[in-house]
Amino acid sequence: MKIAILYICTGRYYIFWKTFYKSAEKYFLKDVEKHYFVFTDFEGKLVGESSGKITRIHQTKMGWPFDTLLRFQVFLKAETQLKAFDYIYFFNANMQFIQPVGQEIIPSSGNLLGVLHPGFYNKPRSEFPYDENPLSLACMGPHDGTHYFMGGLNGGTTKAYLDLIRVLDERISDDLQRGIIAKWHDESHINKYFWEKPPEILPSNYGAPEDWGSISDKKILVLNKSHPRFGGHDWLRGVSSKKVSKRRFFWKFIKDKVINLRKN
Repeated sequence: MKIAILYICTGRYYIFWKTFYKSAEKYFLKDVEKHYFVFTDFEGKLVGESSGKITRIHQTKMGWPFDTLLRFQVFLKAETQLKAFDYIYFFNANMQFIQPVGQEIIPSSGNLLGVLHPGFYNKPRSEFPYDENPLSLACMGPHDGTHYFMGGLNGGTTKAYLDLIRVLDERISDDLQRGIIAKWHDESHINKYFWEKPPEILPSNYGAPEDWGSISDKKILVLNKSHPRFGGHDWLRGVSSKKVSKRRFFWKFIKDKVINLRKN
């Protein structure tokens, strides 16, 4: 079995690569042949690059929201190479494996795999943030959808996943030509596609925010991009030249906690 891993780290997002790569080598399908396709504009040597397990593909930072919205277009740069693999998985840059992830991530149906979004796994369908713009090809009808999937981890057999990449690239391009951007970008399009072609499902502990205590038995963490150790969201996106201070981060954390308590 041969596994292809898709990973984008343009601009300052290269900061996450070392943690992702080392944790994937330690915990992700440990006894299976894995190869990493890293789409980046980072000019230095990537951790693990000398192993022969990494194919670096140059990708210029496009800016928000296009770095995430156009990811399927980016993946098509490696379409020919990807056909040599049995399965393909995409992971957001800020993910870290903390426990073994094995055969449960391989869809037994030979199809696609999705992960339930941690923010909506225990909420009614009425609260799912589907795109409802009838002009967008990501639009979901009022009675469509039974799950809300995170956009940061998905995969499947090579044939099924390449089909997904091609279709969503076409839909997003069509939307853009008409001046439309889906509500939650690529995630909105993923959810529409998964409604049409239901994937096998993994629970939210396979993509759990690192600072959420409500999710038990976490397998894969989503590292907090707002944290000072990563510079903060605006710094990572290149919106700001200043990294977020620990003080500013702390007070925002307290403010958000108070707001959530008032809501509940």
